[in-house]
Amino acid sequence: MADITQGSDRYLISVDGAEAGFAQYVDHDGRRVFFHTVVDDAYAGQGLAGELVTYALDDTRKAGLKVVPVCPYVKKFVAKHTEYADVVVEPTPDDLAAIPR
Repeated sequence: MADITQGSDRYLISVDGAEAGFAQYVDHDGRRVFFHTVVDDAYAGQGLAGELVTYALDDTRKAGLKVVPVCPYVKKFVAKHTEYADVVVEPTPDDLAAIPR
Protein backbone atom coordinates (compact mmCIF):
# COMPACT_ATOMS: atom_id res chain seq x y z
CA MET A 1 0.00 0.00 0.00
CA ALA A 2 1.28 3.46 -0.92
CA ASP A 3 1.70 6.22 1.64
CA ILE A 4 2.10 9.89 0.70
CA THR A 5 3.66 12.53 2.93
CA GLN A 6 4.62 16.14 2.45
CA GLY A 7 8.10 17.40 3.19
CA SER A 8 9.41 20.95 3.02
CA ASP A 9 9.89 20.88 -0.76
CA ARG A 10 8.31 17.68 -2.02
CA TYR A 11 5.54 15.14 -1.71
CA LEU A 12 6.95 11.65 -1.12
CA ILE A 13 5.27 8.38 -2.02
CA SER A 14 6.39 5.22 -0.24
CA VAL A 15 5.45 1.58 -0.72
CA ASP A 16 5.87 -0.74 2.25
CA GLY A 17 8.12 1.84 3.91
CA ALA A 18 10.45 2.29 0.91
CA GLU A 19 10.55 5.61 -0.94
CA ALA A 20 9.13 5.04 -4.41
CA GLY A 21 9.09 8.57 -5.78
CA PHE A 22 8.44 12.25 -5.24
CA ALA A 23 6.95 15.41 -6.71
CA GLN A 24 9.23 18.36 -5.99
CA TYR A 25 7.94 21.92 -5.71
CA VAL A 26 8.76 25.43 -4.57
CA ASP A 27 6.18 27.80 -3.10
CA HIS A 28 6.33 31.25 -4.61
CA ASP A 29 3.93 34.18 -4.23
CA GLY A 30 0.80 32.10 -3.48
CA ARG A 31 1.69 29.55 -6.13
CA ARG A 32 3.14 26.05 -5.84
CA VAL A 33 5.53 25.45 -8.72
CA PHE A 34 5.88 21.73 -9.47
CA PHE A 35 9.16 21.25 -11.31
CA HIS A 36 10.24 17.61 -10.95
CA THR A 37 8.36 14.34 -10.51
CA VAL A 38 9.96 10.91 -10.49
CA VAL A 39 8.97 7.35 -9.63
CA ASP A 40 11.71 4.75 -9.24
CA ASP A 41 11.84 2.24 -12.10
CA ALA A 42 11.20 -0.58 -9.62
CA TYR A 43 7.70 0.84 -9.09
CA ALA A 44 6.89 1.76 -12.70
CA GLY A 45 3.51 0.83 -14.13
CA GLN A 46 1.71 0.78 -10.78
CA GLY A 47 -0.05 4.15 -11.14
CA LEU A 48 2.02 5.70 -8.36
CA ALA A 49 2.85 8.90 -10.24
CA GLY A 50 -0.83 9.61 -10.83
CA GLU A 51 -1.68 8.84 -7.22
CA LEU A 52 1.13 11.10 -6.03
CA VAL A 53 0.22 14.03 -8.28
CA THR A 54 -3.49 13.74 -7.47
CA TYR A 55 -2.67 13.96 -3.77
CA ALA A 56 -0.28 16.89 -4.30
CA LEU A 57 -2.75 18.87 -6.40
CA ASP A 58 -5.62 18.25 -3.99
CA ASP A 59 -3.41 19.31 -1.09
CA THR A 60 -2.30 22.43 -2.96
CA ARG A 61 -5.92 23.35 -3.64
CA LYS A 62 -6.80 22.87 0.05
CA ALA A 63 -3.90 25.16 0.98
CA GLY A 64 -5.40 27.89 -1.22
CA LEU A 65 -2.44 27.96 -3.60
CA LYS A 66 -2.37 27.95 -7.38
CA VAL A 67 -0.68 25.07 -9.23
CA VAL A 68 2.11 25.97 -11.63
CA PRO A 69 2.95 22.91 -13.76
CA VAL A 70 6.55 23.09 -14.98
CA CYS A 71 7.34 19.37 -14.69
CA PRO A 72 6.39 17.56 -17.92
CA TYR A 73 4.45 14.89 -16.02
CA VAL A 74 2.40 17.41 -14.04
CA LYS A 75 1.74 19.42 -17.25
CA LYS A 76 0.44 16.30 -18.98
CA PHE A 77 -1.59 15.30 -15.91
CA VAL A 78 -3.41 18.64 -15.57
CA ALA A 79 -4.11 18.76 -19.32
CA LYS A 80 -5.87 15.40 -19.00
CA HIS A 81 -7.56 16.08 -15.65
CA THR A 82 -9.55 19.24 -16.29
CA GLU A 83 -11.02 19.13 -12.78
CA TYR A 84 -7.89 21.04 -11.75
CA ALA A 85 -8.36 23.84 -14.30
CA ASP A 86 -9.57 26.23 -11.59
CA VAL A 87 -6.23 26.11 -9.77
CA VAL A 88 -3.75 25.72 -12.65
CA VAL A 89 -1.88 28.79 -13.92
CA GLU A 90 0.87 29.24 -16.49
CA PRO A 91 4.39 29.76 -15.16
CA THR A 92 5.74 33.29 -15.10
CA PRO A 93 9.41 34.22 -15.39
CA ASP A 94 9.37 34.85 -11.62
CA ASP A 95 7.99 31.33 -11.00
CA LEU A 96 10.77 29.85 -13.10
CA ALA A 97 13.39 31.95 -11.33
CA ALA A 98 12.16 30.61 -7.97
CA ILE A 99 13.06 27.02 -8.92
CA PRO A 100 16.23 25.95 -7.10
CA ARG A 101 19.17 25.30 -9.40
